[in-house]
Amino acid sequence: MRSLDSARAVCDRYHPGLLKALDDIPFAEREASGSPAVDLFRTHGGVALLVPAEFGGHGVDPVDAVRVQRALGATSPSVAAAVTMHHFTVSMLYSLADRSGRLAPNQLDLLHKVVPDQILMASGWAEGKTQQNIFAPSVVAEPARGGYRLNGAKKPCSLAHSMQLLTASIAVPGPDGTPELALALVPATAEGLTVHPFWGNDVLAASESDEVRLTDVFVPDSMVIRTTAEDPGRLDDLQAAGVIWFEMLISAGYAGAAAALAEVVVERERGTAGERAGVVIDTESAFQLLEGVARKVRDGLEGDEAVAEVLVARYAAQDLLARAADQSLQLLGGVDFIRSPDHARLAASVRPLVFHPPGRPAASGPLVEYLAGRPLDLS
Repeated sequence: MRSLDSARAVCDRYHPGLLKALDDIPFAEREASGSPAVDLFRTHGGVALLVPAEFGGHGVDPVDAVRVQRALGATSPSVAAAVTMHHFTVSMLYSLADRSGRLAPNQLDLLHKVVPDQILMASGWAEGKTQQNIFAPSVVAEPARGGYRLNGAKKPCSLAHSMQLLTASIAVPGPDGTPELALALVPATAEGLTVHPFWGNDVLAASESDEVRLTDVFVPDSMVIRTTAEDPGRLDDLQAAGVIWFEMLISAGYAGAAAALAEVVVERERGTAGERAGVVIDTESAFQLLEGVARKVRDGLEGDEAVAEVLVARYAAQDLLARAADQSLQLLGGVDFIRSPDHARLAASVRPLVFHPPGRPAASGPLVEYLAGRPLDLS
């Protein structure tokens, strides 16, 4: 399919050989727990996609980023879902590096090591809890000499087995004792950090979405990012960048899975021309919504306006993609369903988009309020 081939060409430009290496693994093995798919992503330079050029990365813009995600999602929905967590974490952290003084020297040193050391970052935010703010702290931080002791768990936590760094939202005491949001950077090798089985579904099983537990894990002050009197908007900027990139990238991956099914329908000439066109129109429309908002972000759209627009695109896309996947499966027919589980599993891989925060029920009120002229509050 022409548009999907275009996305694949963009992916091959930044990660030569990755899609072929993934395609060489049978789909069932590629998407299963214990799959080498995430490691292939790392060995083909996936870590560097959004890292700015001055830090050794590709520094791709949002438009190319969603195209790469679409190509990945068409080949391995598990990989697309998993690496979204790395990419959106990268987008947040490096958004703070573009102004002097916003990150401590140790934090900047870490960012300079991401590409040469191929550091995959997992996200310890609220991802996976449908009605919860993505930035609600899921880990308790107790002040300790020279830093904090962390206790809590993230489940599911994609990239749980392959990560080298966990970024965790924490609540720390502010100057007046009131809890305030902060971000802890925790090495995967930290004493007290353990990984436990959690994911019980065959769908997206290769995303390594298991439970990460933190038991009395010490993090020094130098590895905690928090607001200061001189820079009170530091974490606000980080949150906005995170929401915008997360929603674009996670949605683009699922758009790829739906497009891969539509491609099979077109190649096999299943159904009538009108039915095939219906499937293609849904999948293309969904991705064009995402690509359109990505283009606006590339051209300077930011803050609440960008968050609102990307959420509108995401919710519209998730309806179109679900309908397209269901229709594609129907057009491929009962014999296809009986003889192989691959297409049914691919169709099922489109559905989890509805579970990523913020869920539509939770965001509908704030979106309507924002569109009516009031501030956007997703908390």
